[in-house]
Amino acid sequence: MVKEYDLLVIGTGSAGSITATKCKKEGWSVAIIDDRPFGGTCSQRGCDPKKVLVGAAELIDWNKRMQGKGIEEDSKINWTELMEFKRTFTQSIPEDTEEKFEKLGIDIYHGKAHFQCETELKVCSDVLKGKHILIATGAKPFEMNIEGEEYLTMSDEFMELEALPKKIVFIGGGFISFEFAHLAARAGSEVHILHRSESALKHFDQDLVKMLIKRTEEIGVHVHLNTPVNGIEKCGNSFVVKGEQDDRQVEWKADLVVHGAGRAPALDIDLEKGNVKRDKQGVCVNEFMQSISNPHVYAAGDVASSDAPPLTPVATTESHVVASNLLKGNNKTANYPVIPSVVYTVPKLSSVGMSEQEAIDSGLKIYVKSQNMTEWFTYKRTNERAAAFKVIIDQEKDVVLGAHFLGGGADELINLFALAIRFQIPILELKQMPFAYPTIASDISYML
Repeated sequence: MVKEYDLLVIGTGSAGSITATKCKKEGWSVAIIDDRPFGGTCSQRGCDPKKVLVGAAELIDWNKRMQGKGIEEDSKINWTELMEFKRTFTQSIPEDTEEKFEKLGIDIYHGKAHFQCETELKVCSDVLKGKHILIATGAKPFEMNIEGEEYLTMSDEFMELEALPKKIVFIGGGFISFEFAHLAARAGSEVHILHRSESALKHFDQDLVKMLIKRTEEIGVHVHLNTPVNGIEKCGNSFVVKGEQDDRQVEWKADLVVHGAGRAPALDIDLEKGNVKRDKQGVCVNEFMQSISNPHVYAAGDVASSDAPPLTPVATTESHVVASNLLKGNNKTANYPVIPSVVYTVPKLSSVGMSEQEAIDSGLKIYVKSQNMTEWFTYKRTNERAAAFKVIIDQEKDVVLGAHFLGGGADELINLFALAIRFQIPILELKQMPFAYPTIASDISYML
């Protein structure tokens, strides 16, 4: 028996749940499907629990920095207790999410969805037909296609470890590897990051990345650039990671090997049967987030092939757009203002707007100001070892084009510059704004 709905939503994270909820509140019949615990990645296996864990690393770092400056006792991470604390944020999410959907009258299905045709999905033994289908399945770890890939531990598994291994190798030089490496090293593990090219964290300002790498190595993490990995072998209870370095074969022994080589759209749902065209970035969509090959289908979040980065605020924005277009007909396009991005290492690294090279290539008359801030009061009072900024200014319009920060307050400071860029706030006004003093914001005038 085929069950019919106005809308079928695959995925229960931000990209799917917003559209499902809005359409249901307008009287639509809605079903939502997920083969993992309801609630999505960010709240359970991504951003939120990660930041809980990173908080412990920040405390350890702050404590060590202040040794001899009024602080005497050294602190340590109790991994078991930290995991228990993290679960207080995540363990109730699946049940709470299902309860929310049930109260709204949204039908829930547990299982893997597969297209049967343009308007039908099969979930276990159920066949569901939808006038409209939203794909919001998010991303999954990129397939590395190396020998022994099955021995890799994924990021969500890392965040559920009952005990932290003594030796850990992270493959890839992106967000996941650097963030977890900073945590693991401060929790007492020997940590290596293996990255295939010469530029880690490639979407961030490379001058600041180099400073971050130096600080990363100072806390004991071994960062190996230009080191592609070609295999993993299991030896008893441990592993041997094989790679290349300076045209020679090298090996690292590890108790755990973590996948940090990026993520790809999770689209193993038989798109061909649904006549849904895709590319490397995900489902090919038009300006309304609608499939270019199947008008019944929309996509949002990490799974949609758009110009926006795979971030939670983008997924939220796109889900609102899809809801509007479903309820009112295609009327709204996805608008991506400048979106700040943060790497939650210790210190943090952040970026918004144009990079220095993009600004140079634009042909605009620019001015770039950059400086090491470790001797500024804001960072000297907490004895920070790495703090710097780079601000790119359009000299003719007298506005900020891009901003990049390294330091303990980089995650909050970047939001202020995102506002400045989006609303084209003149430099003079930013310099004259009387921010609370002394705060990271009160340093802004000195940066301009």
